[in-house]
Amino acid sequence: MTSQSLRSTGSNNTAKKEPAELALLRVEAAPPTLTSLWHRRPKVDPNAIATQPSVYDDPEQAKFFQPLPTYENIHRFDPNERWTWAEEKRVLKKIEWRITAWAAIAFFALDLDRSNISQANTDNFLEDLGLTTNDYNLGNTVSKLSFLLAELPSQLISKKLGPDRWIPAQMILWSIVAASQFWLQGRSSFLACRALIGLLQGGFIPDVILYMSYFFKGTELPFRLAIFWMANRLTDVIAPLLAYGLLRLRGVHGREGWRWLFLIEGILTLVIGIWSLFQMAPSPTQTKSWWRPKGWFTEREEKIMVNRILRDDPSKGDMHNRQAITPKLLWKSMCDFDLWPVYALGITFGIPAGPPDQYLTLTLRQLGFDTFDSNLLSIPAQVGTTVNMLIMTYISEKINQRAYLGIFVQLWFLPCVIAMATIPDGVSKWARFALVTVLLSYPTPHPMQVGWCSRNSNTVRTRTVSAALYNMAVQLQAIIYSNIYVADDKPLYRRGNRVLVGICVLNIFLYIFAKVYYTWRNKKRDQEWNGLTAEEKVQYLNTTTDEGSKRLDFRFAH
Repeated sequence: MTSQSLRSTGSNNTAKKEPAELALLRVEAAPPTLTSLWHRRPKVDPNAIATQPSVYDDPEQAKFFQPLPTYENIHRFDPNERWTWAEEKRVLKKIEWRITAWAAIAFFALDLDRSNISQANTDNFLEDLGLTTNDYNLGNTVSKLSFLLAELPSQLISKKLGPDRWIPAQMILWSIVAASQFWLQGRSSFLACRALIGLLQGGFIPDVILYMSYFFKGTELPFRLAIFWMANRLTDVIAPLLAYGLLRLRGVHGREGWRWLFLIEGILTLVIGIWSLFQMAPSPTQTKSWWRPKGWFTEREEKIMVNRILRDDPSKGDMHNRQAITPKLLWKSMCDFDLWPVYALGITFGIPAGPPDQYLTLTLRQLGFDTFDSNLLSIPAQVGTTVNMLIMTYISEKINQRAYLGIFVQLWFLPCVIAMATIPDGVSKWARFALVTVLLSYPTPHPMQVGWCSRNSNTVRTRTVSAALYNMAVQLQAIIYSNIYVADDKPLYRRGNRVLVGICVLNIFLYIFAKVYYTWRNKKRDQEWNGLTAEEKVQYLNTTTDEGSKRLDFRFAH
């Protein structure tokens, strides 16, 4: 079963069915398998109709899934709208350049200021400020905790004001704090800046995810999110190159190189934040402004965008894009226990790679590499994980599997962390470098799991809250792994690596549990739904108060 509801697809022969049968009809393609990876996609006539079957093709079903009158794109909604593949391709190309490309650049700005402390470490940052590695751990913990606490409030603000207003404001504010690290004086100012940056950056990621969901279908979103996170990894490639030059400014005006690194990268983020203020648009049909009088799209293109999104997921029309989440709706979304398995995975899935990644440049210095070699040697792992992430996210959508791929990632980690916990002290520094590079080249399942969480939400308000809660779980994960490597365990951190082995094994069981849980939930739904007569199913659609993923005609992705 897929995560779409049983009501969300139709077929060309629906007109031959009785109304009662129409209300429950669902025609599915054969379930994807691993062999589908090698199937060549048939060529599509660009002039053929691209409009996909949906509940809106049948008047008996369509009345249950009408967008709310307050939906911001309601004036472009037309169930009878049809378009060709060539038209859809042109529209998607525009969206990619205006939304996906912007999101990647914005994430670059986030990670530049969030992780430049790693490059600063290669320039004696801790020693210059009189800090220990435990102070460094505390700073990371403070930053992650602040980030975590800001996630949900930020998402609620974004839903009320609109991501197009709130995201640029966040970027401008945190860039000012990031640049202010030029004037750090010691432990107190270091911790204060870490806390402020975390508070101002918290919520940025779920805000962007919600924003992108306004423009892309559910099946399109995971790979776009992979591109979004690719920017995160590319930052870890570009930042060392920037640091390679900026850290050479040590001594200019009597200042350390890491101070210039913080200042210049903060100014760069400020520029991107100001640009975002003018670049972002509220929704597909709200792209015109005084500085963009013609907007991005024609009326025809707006109709294609709105109708392709709603035909894929009618639930996206159930709220206005500047409609606040009330406390009652917030509580209802937080209590949606069917999303908790994905939140649990968010807490632990990346811990086996977290400490080695966070300590990469410090580890390279301790192995004997100099400042500039340490920065450059951190690049291969970032390139590897970026490529592998894109491949795995593509595969997850191609074969419609997530939990199994999550297990594969843990099996990637396991031999590496076992080796890190057991290899002899005398192993060469290049062998250790190779080991940690293989570990950190893993195909991160993060974009796949964000899409998984979004798809299993099935309402705008739940999708808004679940994006924040999942990312809070990921930040909690970062807090946990920031305290696994400690000073009395260095330089090889054998005790910490044994902890990583145990968590890796735990993760395998968590993915198995998620797979079994969602399969069981879908099977129970099938039994209940199939036990109803055709008339009872129509009656359910007419009278049900079930919402989102609680509906009997909804199936979970796994």
